[in-house]
Amino acid sequence: MESRSEKFKRVATKRTNELLEKIRILGNCSNKSTYEYTEEDVIKIFKSLEKQLEAMKAKFSNKKSKFTL
Repeated sequence: MESRSEKFKRVATKRTNELLEKIRILGNCSNKSTYEYTEEDVIKIFKSLEKQLEAMKAKFSNKKSKFTL
């Protein structure tokens, strides 16, 4: 029977490798001989990726955010 730790390592490794491949493929869109884009388009892509990464980091963090005035 697979332990929870083993399951995490198996699933996280697979999902991380899939994500890294998708990011690599997204990078192919940088080819200006095939695609046309603006700096604003690139900024939007990276902001979206960074926002999602920060949200994922927060899920793994034990820190609870607290509201203060």
